Amino acid sequence: MTPLLVIAAALWGAAAGALLPRAAYRFSVPAGEDWRTVCPGGHQVTGWLGRGRCRQCEARSYGPPAALLAAVTAVVCAALAAATGTRPEIAVWLLLAPVGVLLAVVDLRVQRLPDALTLSLAGAALALLGVVSFVPEHTGEWLTALLGALALGGGYFVLFLINPAGMGFGDVKLALGTGAVLGWYGWPTVMLGTFAGFLLGALYGGALIVARKAGRKTSIPFGPFLIMGAFVGVLIGAYAA
Repeated sequence: MTPLLVIAAALWGAAAGALLPRAAYRFSVPAGEDWRTVCPGGHQVTGWLGRGRCRQCEARSYGPPAALLAAVTAVVCAALAAATGTRPEIAVWLLLAPVGVLLAVVDLRVQRLPDALTLSLAGAALALLGVVSFVPEHTGEWLTALLGALALGGGYFVLFLINPAGMGFGDVKLALGTGAVLGWYGWPTVMLGTFAGFLLGALYGGALIVARKAGRKTSIPFGPFLIMGAFVGVLIGAYAA
């Protein structure tokens, strides 16, 4: 059953990831600007899901490659399915995974985490996990998910107050969602996922400094590492549950 579930999850991830380029293009604008409504050639862009391609520009493509996003999302979903198995929370992870990939892409492109995505992620995580908590055979706790969201969001808010230049407020709102998914599997998972995020971010920043592509005061997008840390934590938490 599990191999079939992993294959199905990978197919779902590939299909969902292939629909993200248009949203990634429209959301990838600097803070304070409205979402994009036209393609690079100036033609109207409608809808949020689909490939980034304008037929009026001789099939000119825009946004990140659909194949890349499909592959990344497929790998993420397959790994989550392999770790979680047939437990009911897998449905939540598969629904949230494409949103996490989209957030990571947007933050990497323009260092912005849109409220429409971060707050939706947090609300959807808590709402969906609340439903799953009533389904037999689940292995997490909704109350800990709620407390994890508040604890991680509060912790990042303190870091934001201490060093606003190093921690954006978008990261604070993203931490609500990642804290919820990590908290589902308990406090050790929250701590593990948080540590993994900071470690990955530090390694990336250190690599940039060594390669002389950044300095000690260079701002880097932290959202992708917060998401990757949550991914690592959920994988390990699911295996251990």
